[in-house]
Amino acid sequence: MTGGPVPAHAPLPPHERQERIESMPPAPAAAVSPSGITYRDPVTGMDFILIKGGCFSMGDDDGDREERPVHEVCVDDFYLGRYEVTQGQWKAVKGRNPSSNDKSEMNPVEDLSWNDAQEFIKELNQKAGRAFRLPTEAEWEYAARSGGRKEKWSGTNNESELEAYAWFEKNSSRNTHPVGQKRPNALGLYDMTGNVWEWVGDWYDSSYYGESPKNNPSGPGRGSDRVFRGGSYEDGAKDLRTTKREKKSNRRSDDTLGFRLALPAR
Repeated sequence: MTGGPVPAHAPLPPHERQERIESMPPAPAAAVSPSGITYRDPVTGMDFILIKGGCFSMGDDDGDREERPVHEVCVDDFYLGRYEVTQGQWKAVKGRNPSSNDKSEMNPVEDLSWNDAQEFIKELNQKAGRAFRLPTEAEWEYAARSGGRKEKWSGTNNESELEAYAWFEKNSSRNTHPVGQKRPNALGLYDMTGNVWEWVGDWYDSSYYGESPKNNPSGPGRGSDRVFRGGSYEDGAKDLRTTKREKKSNRRSDDTLGFRLALPAR
């Protein structure tokens, strides 16, 4: 990445010290990246955490058919947004706020198609001079599972703790909530479970896991639907599992659908 990552604790230039980034809450101490490396996008204020790559067993043999078979996957280092993209950040790039739930700078942007997310990414990359993208499905699951751990939900295996980590059917009052209010997982990522579903880059194929390459899989070469992950404010615990896969046409939007961004580590 040109210029390298900017540590979160690096002093700001004098002319920036008085500026307040309204589109993102301050990161609590508990959310500091285990790698100690973060990057902040100057256009939107998005915070990104360096996710150290590794290998893990992707999928769930006890899950739905398309979550099988469990297969070994390895991903390289990458950056991932600490939070879901907010309505304020969307407006900073696109202007109009498409969200159907509470209009709030801090709530995740939603009611977006996969194509809408791609248009946002294209414009952001032009403004920021970076190479932001959606995470692959493998990267998303690896990060949601705190670096490939056996976590049923992002941050916990205990359903009795789920309300502490996620906005979902049980506690959301059927609405989105400001990002970063629940506990992060072990990598310092918030709302990987619940709040809004998150588009990923891959085409969907129910049988892809049986033929997926081991290293940095990016999904089938073609398809009719795109994948989204993580569950939403209106879903029950079963649909919030880290291995749960869902699909929709890349042209269709939904008021439970948002996204977070990834960035290459190099």
